[in-house]
Amino acid sequence: MTTSANQADSNLVITREGNAQWRDLPPIGLSSRRCAVIASDHATALSAVAEHRRRSDTELLIVPAARFDDRVAAELGQAGFAIAGNAEDAAAAATPGRVWVSTSGSSGKPKRVAHTLASLTTVNRGQAPRRWLVPFTPGTYAWWQLVTLSLASPGQDLVTVEPDELHRWPDVAARKGVTAVSGTPTFWRYSLLRTRNELAKLPLAQITLGGEPVGQRLLDDLRQCCPRARISWIYAATEVGAAFAVHDGHAGFPASWLNEEALDRPRLHVENGELWVQSPYQSVELTGFVRTGDRAEIRGGRVYITGRLAADQLNVGGAKIATSQVLEVLTAHPAVAWARVYSRRAPLVGELVAAQVVARSLVDATELTSWCAARLPDYGVPRMISFLDDVVLNGSLKSEL
Repeated sequence: MTTSANQADSNLVITREGNAQWRDLPPIGLSSRRCAVIASDHATALSAVAEHRRRSDTELLIVPAARFDDRVAAELGQAGFAIAGNAEDAAAAATPGRVWVSTSGSSGKPKRVAHTLASLTTVNRGQAPRRWLVPFTPGTYAWWQLVTLSLASPGQDLVTVEPDELHRWPDVAARKGVTAVSGTPTFWRYSLLRTRNELAKLPLAQITLGGEPVGQRLLDDLRQCCPRARISWIYAATEVGAAFAVHDGHAGFPASWLNEEALDRPRLHVENGELWVQSPYQSVELTGFVRTGDRAEIRGGRVYITGRLAADQLNVGGAKIATSQVLEVLTAHPAVAWARVYSRRAPLVGELVAAQVVARSLVDATELTSWCAARLPDYGVPRMISFLDDVVLNGSLKSEL
C-alpha cells in the first residue's frame, strides 16, 4: 500500500449511522467466494468495500436492498454469487480483487460489468481537501467513483445521504460541512428547482455533473447559483470508465481531443455519430476501443453528447427526429426547468412527439408548442404537453428518457 493510501485510510465516511475512518469500518463477513452484499444503507456498502480492500481473496458485488427481489436472487445464484452471510456452498470461487458494477439499465436490462479497485480509481493524485456528498445509490459506477476517490486520495471525506433524505440534502450538507457535490444533471435540476436558496448558501468549492447529457443552460444556472464553485462535467460509463472531464464551463468538449494519442489518458473518436472510447479505466474484460452507444455531434469545434442512440429516435409518419433535439429546444425556453420527451401512439402517423414539463414560471402548452414550432420541423413539434409538479428523479438520479 502506498503512502497516499495509508494517509487516505484516515479519511472520514459520514453516514446516518455515524462517523468512521476507512480503517475502522467493521467487516461484514466476506469470504473467498463470489459474494453479493445486499446493502440496505450506505454504511453496509462502505464496510463491504473496506473489507474487500483489506483482503486479497474476495470478489464483490454490491446490490441495493431496494433492487433485490426473488428474481435478482435467482439471477445471482445462476451467476455463482452467494449472498454475504448466507451459506456459500453453491458460490463460485472468487477471482481475487474482482469488483462487479451493475449498469443502470437506461439502455436495456441492467448487466454486471467486471472491474477492480484499480480500474475504478480514476483520481489518485493530490487533491485539495474536500468533503463530498454521496447521493448515488450504492454499487453504481458513480458511487464507486466517489468511494475510490476517498480510498486513494488523502483529505477526501464522504457524506452519504439515503433516498429519504434526498429532498433535503442541502440541509444535510450544511450540517456535515460538505464542500463538494457530484450528481446527475437531473439531480441538479431537481435541486435548483426545489432548494435553490439553500443550495446557494452552501460553501461549495466543487460541483460535478455526469451520467446524462449536459446542456449549457444548466451549467450557466449552476454558475449563477454557486459562483464560487468550480463546475465540472465528467463523461463516464460503467463499461468504459471515466473518459474525460471538462472544467471550462461550456457544454461539450473540444473537438481537438478526438484522436489524440496519449498512453496515460483515454482515447476518443467519433464514428457514424457515435462516441468510441479506449480507456485505462474500462472494464477488465474489454480491450481496445469500446462503442459507448452515445450520440456525439460535432458543432463549432466542440463535441456534444446528446443522448443514447438506441433510445433517441422518434418516427413520426416516416420522418425521424432525435428526442435529444426536441429536448434541447424545449428546455431552452426560459420557463422550463425540466422536460421529458417521448412518443405517443397515434392514428395515421403511428407516433406523435409528446412531452412532460416542469415549469419554473407561468407558461402553457400553447406557448411551448409555438416555441418549438419556430425551431423544429413540423414533425418534431410536441403535440401533447402535460405539466408535472416536480422533477422526476429515479433510483439512478436520472430522468426516464
